[in-house]
Amino acid sequence: MCTGIRFSDGSGHLYLARNLDWTSGYGERVVATPTGYSPRSPFGAVPAIRHAVIGMGIVEEDTPLYFDCGNDAGLAVAGLNFPGYAQYATGPVDGATNVAAFEFPLWVASQFGSVDEVEAALQTVAIVDKPINEKFPSSLLHWIIGDANRAIIVEYTADGMHVFDDDVDVLANQPGFGWHHENLRNYLNTSPHFPEETVIGRASLTPFGSGSHMRGIPGDYYSPSRFVRAAYVHAHYPTKSTEEDNVSRAFHTLQQVAMVDGSAAMGSGEFEKTIYTGLFSSRATTYYWNTYDDPAIQSVALADLKPDGSELVVA
Repeated sequence: MCTGIRFSDGSGHLYLARNLDWTSGYGERVVATPTGYSPRSPFGAVPAIRHAVIGMGIVEEDTPLYFDCGNDAGLAVAGLNFPGYAQYATGPVDGATNVAAFEFPLWVASQFGSVDEVEAALQTVAIVDKPINEKFPSSLLHWIIGDANRAIIVEYTADGMHVFDDDVDVLANQPGFGWHHENLRNYLNTSPHFPEETVIGRASLTPFGSGSHMRGIPGDYYSPSRFVRAAYVHAHYPTKSTEEDNVSRAFHTLQQVAMVDGSAAMGSGEFEKTIYTGLFSSRATTYYWNTYDDPAIQSVALADLKPDGSELVVA
């Protein structure tokens, strides 16, 4: 399972961050795709790399399989688990721009510079169940795509493409974004404010301390609960101005929905945990991350990974 957020520093800079929750990692590393790299795109959706890309993923058959990434234009994308709902085209669709599911993040980040551009292009896109190879079947995902101005959610289901305006800048897992957004109406009573004294009969009652109006915010790891909790924390976090403060904001926010080993078992009996938290900052064109076993935040700048070269760079 996973949770993602998007925000801006108010000065035209994007921050897109996510938790990747699972039972174990995939050997993921920070990968840069430079503008001189020649992509291997099954249906030609990614003919060339227009924008250099950096993010977390793996490399298979000299192809970057990104879990989340951002580009040199300030656009970023993250894929979150969406089983039971995601359903891709079984083969290329005539007249459409056919994007293999595994290359969707690369297609977004390498081809476009804004959410508006992506949204316009999605009108003619089919996402195709075309795995990179038999070792890695297509992951059933939906995606949050953001720039400094806004975010959208992309879901491809049995009835085709759905694009949502993500006006809360949050995404979790199933069910679909529309359901999660509607569910927020169950939490209209929540607030960060300190409650006033309440008089009952002759008794004047005061709160034990702060946080009283947060009662009702769910604390479990279930996807609907993580969406609500992330939306609440994210909405009330004060806007920050510096790079350091915004990096801190992203990691502190996602700590509120991070999964701890031993607390939530899957059907297999294995326990999920937050394998890593990743953040793309367009202000520094830098990818930040930490892992379950090493909470220290690490970073690497795209400029340091030969963004105009011809070979993939694994940091």
